[in-house]
Amino acid sequence: MVLLVVDTQKGIVDERLYAFEKFVSNIRKLIRTAREQGIEVVYVQHDDGPGTGFSIGDDEFEVYSGFAPLLTEKRFVKTVCSAFKKESGLLEYLTEKGEKDVMVCGIMTDFCINATVEAGFEHGLHMIVPAYANSTQDNEYMTGEQSYHYYNEFLWPDRYADCVPMDKALELLKK
Repeated sequence: MVLLVVDTQKGIVDERLYAFEKFVSNIRKLIRTAREQGIEVVYVQHDDGPGTGFSIGDDEFEVYSGFAPLLTEKRFVKTVCSAFKKESGLLEYLTEKGEKDVMVCGIMTDFCINATVEAGFEHGLHMIVPAYANSTQDNEYMTGEQSYHYYNEFLWPDRYADCVPMDKALELLKK
């Protein structure tokens, strides 16, 4: 198993996210537990391209300090919503390692987390989504809360991922 931490970058990790404090606390617990158990923590960062302020070398591109990767932890960069688009190299990396179980956390629920969960499933990976370890902001169609519940409780379960309570996610990391 690997813990995949998606797009938890300085420019978008803030109080606009639904259930912000719970989200931050849960991701910290997942990262800490994975590290304690010797489970690899892999980071994915979104790059909007040069000049956007959200690209390699920009402060907003860096991982949020509360989730900062260790120097030894792998980081992949993507330019589209799915972390598994060929250009990132993530799928090839996991395939080479023989990893099939991917626990995913991060943002945004309705963009990059959704694309990553569905693409991972389509590539034959067992996707695991811990409760309140992904989040999003309000948009013109749904609140962040509505988006969160739509994906975590309706779209993903029994289709694309095992959506599990935090205590179950922590147990899975300890196996």
